[in-house]
Amino acid sequence: MPELDASARRNDAHDKYRQLVERAQSQPPARTAVAHPCDEVSLESAVEAAKLRLIEPILVGPERRIRAVADQAGLDISCYEIMDSSHSHDSAAKAVALVREGRADALMKGSLHTDELMAAVVARDTGLRTARRVSHCFIMDVPGHPQPLIISDAAVNIAPSLKDKIDIVQNAIDLAKALGVGEVRVAILSAMETVNPDVPSTIEAAALCKMADRKQISGAVLDGPLALDNAISPEAAAVKGIASPVAGRANVLIVPDLEAGNMLAKSLSFLAGADAAGIVLGARVPIILTSRADALLTRLASCAVAVMLAAARRVSAAAALQ
Repeated sequence: MPELDASARRNDAHDKYRQLVERAQSQPPARTAVAHPCDEVSLESAVEAAKLRLIEPILVGPERRIRAVADQAGLDISCYEIMDSSHSHDSAAKAVALVREGRADALMKGSLHTDELMAAVVARDTGLRTARRVSHCFIMDVPGHPQPLIISDAAVNIAPSLKDKIDIVQNAIDLAKALGVGEVRVAILSAMETVNPDVPSTIEAAALCKMADRKQISGAVLDGPLALDNAISPEAAAVKGIASPVAGRANVLIVPDLEAGNMLAKSLSFLAGADAAGIVLGARVPIILTSRADALLTRLASCAVAVMLAAARRVSAAAALQ
């Protein structure tokens, strides 16, 4: 089995990502349509993930540009299929079509804008919609924190309604299960831990928790509203007198809106040295979102998350047939 090279192992503080990649390598690689890998970072991400047997890439983009980037960066792409396209919008459409045709188990963003890719994903007649709301999760590797933190939604849903949040929560729970989390503990975040009629996020948090009690949301224990401190710090929860299986021990954090989630994730990244692997859920297949600013290990971790999700879907599909 291939191993992570020295550059991917250079930061021992992020060994949770390394372990995730190594677990994913025990699964079959995910057939992945890579949309518009026309810069060095996105093409390198696909090539390195393929070397680790995380993905089997189909490179979708202007073939001449892809080959020129590979030559300039010294990347060997001779063994990978290339599907030629005219421009970034065409790349997104053709990558999505590969999924619809059953030729790809995952979708990966290249150097095109996220909005371009997602427009193709959510297109009503030709996209990858399901009954679920599409949502994004960060899987945060925070130095000093004992386990990864899943944060949703910090990238797709701007001001989600209560109905949207049902799917956002369920998507995050299903992700945690696919990653092998034994007990999924979901904190519905707000600025406070009491229900306040003047703060809508506290009312929605209480409603989501009651939905979980009535099995409208399944697979996890929920609590909320919780402030960030008493969601992840046992000491803070004890000071506030909050006794629940989630308080102080949450491994999934559901934020009120995109602005709060984006600021939380970036605060962890830039102030606490955390890495943030990204995945989009709720479509027919997992969608790998990487940033040019991400370290290689973070980009590989995003691919590993997609592999684990694809494996969980195969198990679920097989169980449904029995």
